[in-house]
Amino acid sequence: MHHIEHFKDTYKTQRRFRWLSALALAALTLTTSLAMAQAPDAGLPGKGSKVQALQSPIAEETFQTMLVDAALERLGYEPEPVKEVDYPAAHIAIANGDATFLAVHWDPLHKDYFDNAGGDAKLLRTGHYAGPAAQGYLIDKASAEKYRITNIAQLRDPELAKVFDHDGDGKADLAGCNPGWGCEAMIENHLDAYGLRATVKHVQGSYPALIADMIGRYRRGEPVLYYTWTPYWVSGVLVPGKDVVWLQAPFSSNPSKADTRLADGSDYGFSVNTTRIVVNRAWAEKNPAAVKLFEVMRLPIADINAQNERMRQGENTQDDIARHVAGWILHHKALFDAWIAQALAAAKS
Repeated sequence: MHHIEHFKDTYKTQRRFRWLSALALAALTLTTSLAMAQAPDAGLPGKGSKVQALQSPIAEETFQTMLVDAALERLGYEPEPVKEVDYPAAHIAIANGDATFLAVHWDPLHKDYFDNAGGDAKLLRTGHYAGPAAQGYLIDKASAEKYRITNIAQLRDPELAKVFDHDGDGKADLAGCNPGWGCEAMIENHLDAYGLRATVKHVQGSYPALIADMIGRYRRGEPVLYYTWTPYWVSGVLVPGKDVVWLQAPFSSNPSKADTRLADGSDYGFSVNTTRIVVNRAWAEKNPAAVKLFEVMRLPIADINAQNERMRQGENTQDDIARHVAGWILHHKALFDAWIAQALAAAKS
């Protein structure tokens, strides 16, 4: 897989966001309840049944989640307002039947959350909704070239680590993950496995605030070191290959013993993930149409990046995101209708 070229392509959000800009006026005529969805019909498999979607507090996941809700509404289900819950609690709530599904389960990053909530006995992990998604460590290109840094393990050198020291303690400040996120445990593992604990500090807090600080430092010409993932808007602002560069990892190291190397031998230290839909198994067994829907839905990473960029530019209310979903559906009507048709067929089989 030519992963670098693939990931770079996902950042070209402005050019690839034609579906939204072209349909903005059309989407504005739709209500925030997604008027394109038909009123539930007695013959539809959902038959007015309520469904509860969960997502993490990451606002950029709302687009993916609301698109699934819109498709379920076409099948007759009645989506409740999306609730925000941290990933571990979301998996447990779905396993216990307190919620229906999570549209952004990172596989394999969230495997422990899945297993700890009851695994296959209580949950169904289905489809390949979006991906492949990269994640890893990046630094500003200027520092990479000046100090010839290509690998995160080079920051074991105290002098190189000091380049990224912002608070004067002599350690590199790595803008990392919120407590409770899957990437938090991986970063902590890497600090030990790669011998970085003495020279690199994992800075935690509100991820959006940390990234805003990194962007500010970059614009002031200061060195930056941070973790991120795709799809996420930050890579449309600090563009890999242009403004920043991905750092390689010295070897694969994670609790699951997975090989994180890519096809060309590169290794960012994190497995390339696919976001999948996790649903309560008991509910899934009674709702084959919804399960088929979850299996066939596909959302391009470039479209998620593009929508996330619109949010960063200020279109970030629930009404805005509902309009974005409506616009995407209108522009991909044939595809969306095909998902619905396959789901309806599954209900009759």
